[in-house]
Amino acid sequence: MYCRNIVCANRTSSQIGSQMNQTIRSSRAMMLRGLLTIRRLPSAFFPSLAMPVFTMIAFAGTYFAITKIPGFPTDRSVNWFMPLGICFGSAFSGIGMGFSTIRDIETGFYDRLRMSPTSRLSLITGPLFTAWIRSLMLCAFVIPFGIALGARFTGGLLGLLALVAASLGISTISLGWGLGLAYRFRDMRGAAVMQLTMFIVLYLSTAQMPMPLLQGWLHAVARVNPLTNILRLAREGLVNTTSPDYLSWNNTWGGLLAIVIMATLTLIFAGRGLRTLDK
Repeated sequence: MYCRNIVCANRTSSQIGSQMNQTIRSSRAMMLRGLLTIRRLPSAFFPSLAMPVFTMIAFAGTYFAITKIPGFPTDRSVNWFMPLGICFGSAFSGIGMGFSTIRDIETGFYDRLRMSPTSRLSLITGPLFTAWIRSLMLCAFVIPFGIALGARFTGGLLGLLALVAASLGISTISLGWGLGLAYRFRDMRGAAVMQLTMFIVLYLSTAQMPMPLLQGWLHAVARVNPLTNILRLAREGLVNTTSPDYLSWNNTWGGLLAIVIMATLTLIFAGRGLRTLDK
């Protein structure tokens, strides 16, 4: 009896290991397919690189005098708006995978993916890995532009890591949100909702002004907006060393917690949406 239990346990362990390996292989295949789309449809990817640069240049140039406001945390406008541009681009890295999923659903290709003998989890983790790679490519593209325009990491390497962590976090959140909407709408109506909601959530935060300088209803909304904490995380290595928002654990944990909670909720939203395709 004891030996039989050991055999059953070994079989269960081997089955779990086999399923995990299959999920990893399928996720890798989905990731490579997503990256291949960049080469096949560069017109759908390069605007997501150009938009953050345009956002950074337009806002930093238009509002260059914003740094003269007493209490503004940095004396370089590009230091304030470069993280905003990267966060915008990272959001669209995730949402872009939602667009691709809608296109696959409309053409019927997604039905073939769902009928394949593999874990459904890979239909979410594969695009997630693609979104992460796109976010890293975005950071590698935008940050040199920002430095050329005068941006300086006052927090050094830790400041850079904080910005990259915020970028990956926002891409994860937007990926879960985008897939969840794609599974429910199943057509391009969902694409409009994805873009609109991300714009609204980002702009109703400290996107353009720090919290102490916001007033009225916008201050109240930004105070409870989780993106405010994530933007603080992204900027903490770029503000002046004398600023209360400078690199510290107090300015880090809130952003990390917001990423974990929002990413978990949106990925659950995506997982439940995937199940609705079977109904």
